[in-house]
Amino acid sequence: MARIPTIEPEEANAEQRAAHDDGVKRYGRMTNMKRTLLHSLPAYETLMEFYPLAEVVAPFLGARPTNVFLHAISAETDCLVCSTYFRRHLIDAGENPDDLDLSEREKLLIEFGRSLSAQRSRVSDDVYARLSAEFTAEQIVALTAFGAMMVATNVFNNALDVDLDEYLEVYRKSGAPAHGASG
Repeated sequence: MARIPTIEPEEANAEQRAAHDDGVKRYGRMTNMKRTLLHSLPAYETLMEFYPLAEVVAPFLGARPTNVFLHAISAETDCLVCSTYFRRHLIDAGENPDDLDLSEREKLLIEFGRSLSAQRSRVSDDVYARLSAEFTAEQIVALTAFGAMMVATNVFNNALDVDLDEYLEVYRKSGAPAHGASG
């Protein structure tokens, strides 16, 4: 069970309701995570900066490598909500997230994502050298900030045991807990 209830539109104050309605327009739906974030509009606005970073990163990575990268981060942090969300993208694209045929670039993105997610967030010299051979400094900065935003999102969901959205249930990895890391 979630530690913090979601803000429901009919119970929201005017600012929360405006952010909710804008979120529906921008993102198509307001997930449990987003509706939980509405308790603090600055927190909501900060984590929603993930989307502008996605618009910078996706063009140089591509859709599949972006989803592979974000899934690796979310799986490494054991975030039920985010790992299931990115499983959905991979499955809907015809992939088996548990048995991906990965390019060398995607393997590098997984290593980098796991490094960002691991304790102390250290990236080995080897991984960084391969990253810098593949991407420009500008791309590495954007990719790192994008990954860090994903880690922050995972921390938020795990710490507050945000409930998995109903529409994601069919994408859940078998054996995954009913709720976040502590649920």
